[in-house]
Amino acid sequence: MASESVSVIFKIYCLAVMTLIAAAYTVALRYTRTVSSDLYFSTTAVCLTELIKLLLSLGMLVRETGDLGRFRSAVVSHIFKSPKELLKLSVPSVVYAIQNNMAFVALSNLDAAVYQVTYQLKIPCTALCTVLMLGRSLSRLQWFSVFMLCGGVTLVQWTPPQSTKVQVEQNPFLGFMAIAVAVLCSGFAGVYFEKVLKSSDTSLWVRNIQMYLSGIVVTLIGVFMTDGAQVLEKGFFYGYTPWVCLVIFLASVGGMYTSVVVKYTDNIMKGFSAAAAIVLSTVASVVLFGLQITATFLGGALLVCVSIYLYGLPKQDTSRVQKPSTDGEDTQKLIAV
Repeated sequence: MASESVSVIFKIYCLAVMTLIAAAYTVALRYTRTVSSDLYFSTTAVCLTELIKLLLSLGMLVRETGDLGRFRSAVVSHIFKSPKELLKLSVPSVVYAIQNNMAFVALSNLDAAVYQVTYQLKIPCTALCTVLMLGRSLSRLQWFSVFMLCGGVTLVQWTPPQSTKVQVEQNPFLGFMAIAVAVLCSGFAGVYFEKVLKSSDTSLWVRNIQMYLSGIVVTLIGVFMTDGAQVLEKGFFYGYTPWVCLVIFLASVGGMYTSVVVKYTDNIMKGFSAAAAIVLSTVASVVLFGLQITATFLGGALLVCVSIYLYGLPKQDTSRVQKPSTDGEDTQKLIAV
């Protein structure tokens, strides 16, 4: 098992950069989806993001190996001669695709406010998957901070339901089932990828390449299943502007930093970073889009900040996968007792 260690300053740097990029991405994405007259296809943007992340990972692998010969050897060994590894890393890509589709089904059958509240269950679900799949333990204070974060994000994103004269036929049971699947997929996929990253000495960039290759295939299928006819009619890059390119760039770089954060911290810290990004992007929306700050937002922002502080209090390393003890080690422990 890889036991790479990095400084606390590096971890804080990665978390801070990921948070800022996520906040900037949210604001830029909102701008492109509300201002542009010729609306681009979001599925093509997601596909391009996966492609750029693949190219960036290839570049980082070249830098890591320091030699084109070693780079070629690593690619041949871990990509072309390791179909099982590619299949292993295709799991999170497929699960994330299921999550995105289930989120769409949930939004189609639940009110936005109900969706926002229930979808935040992905935070404690991720913590539970971390405990079950990685063999870690969280203190009571950490569990408390996880649920406090869940409540804080809910309040930050809360918008009171508005009455409408248009009655849309919805199936609440189907909506809740869909969001339950989405929550489970979110927790499982993130922790599964973390476990794969930390359970071997394989380079982070090799793992990224393996995952992004399958990600490109999955997103291409999504393009032609969702917007296939319109893409063929209007073109793959229809509606693209410099702002759209910025969104794709931010999503790509943000994805790279996310993998680094998962490698050297954990998925729970990634969730806390995402929550902080929500607060920052909402504050930015006040200036750029005239969003009104409410009491619920201020209360939620306070809960998010306090939960981040509380989670960081316990001085224990949750960034490594625990190795199961061998029979010999167990015997020695019994003898010692």
